Amino acid sequence: MMNELEVVLTDLGLNFANDRSLRSRTTYKVGGSATCIVRIESDNDLVLLSQIVPDLDHGLLVIGNGSNLLVADGQLSIVAVVLGEKYKQVEVNDTTIDAGALISLPILARQVAARGVTGLEWAVGVPGTLGGAVKMNAGGHGSQTADSLIEARVFDLISGEFTTRPTSQFEFGYRRSNLASSHVVVSAKLASSGQDDPEKIKARLSDIVTWRREHQPGGQNAGSVFVNPPGDSAGRLIEAAGAKSMRIGGAEVSPKHANFIQADPDAKASDVISLMASVRDLVLGKFGVRLFTEIKLVGFADTYGLPSGT
Repeated sequence: MMNELEVVLTDLGLNFANDRSLRSRTTYKVGGSATCIVRIESDNDLVLLSQIVPDLDHGLLVIGNGSNLLVADGQLSIVAVVLGEKYKQVEVNDTTIDAGALISLPILARQVAARGVTGLEWAVGVPGTLGGAVKMNAGGHGSQTADSLIEARVFDLISGEFTTRPTSQFEFGYRRSNLASSHVVVSAKLASSGQDDPEKIKARLSDIVTWRREHQPGGQNAGSVFVNPPGDSAGRLIEAAGAKSMRIGGAEVSPKHANFIQADPDAKASDVISLMASVRDLVLGKFGVRLFTEIKLVGFADTYGLPSGT
């Protein structure tokens, strides 16, 4: 049965997902359900949705691959927004890459490599979408989105306006930008750093993938949990505090890399956030260093004093 919001969306001609589960849309694979999940198939859909956003009595959550996201358990008063297949297009030339926000970074890196264009090799190891990468300045292996971004097209669900913003307008920092929850990244233009033999680029991609498999865990996780404090490593501090392999419920500090928390198939979001808080407290108690999370927390009434440090 449709809820009241879905009736309004139907009247506007907008699509929504029958399955409102958010857990299946995050890499932790935990958490509850949204009031509604709206599927955006065109720019006009964004304009239509913006007409009702000012009157919504719900939070807004734009989801890409959910690779840096922990969503609370239970029924959440949230309207989730997801982009459709139209936003996966990619156009590569010698100097720039134009791509839709839904394209995954590993796929984008491989498509660019196949064209003999360099500059996005780092992205092959980041399990997010391009839109999410712009919003949080994702990065790895010594590079970050801000280094490659020329401009991005953004829609504001509050004002109902599209803008094309150069890199300088995002106020990028470590794993952050100034984009709000109402902002939807639609597409981005990235700069290449030159050309090379596609086979040589593919070899570099393979090296990065191999390194990540050797040093970081797979399974249900959202990458690095805590921001590295100045001059130190969060993983080193967590391991030195004795928290490596620590477990609460269905969540465990990875025995492979202490700055990763893995979730079991039957885990709850409460397990993960409780473990995050316990690890933070152990490090603070032993070293006097307060760790801040990289993970975006959504829907928690009690965030256990885990504000983002990004």
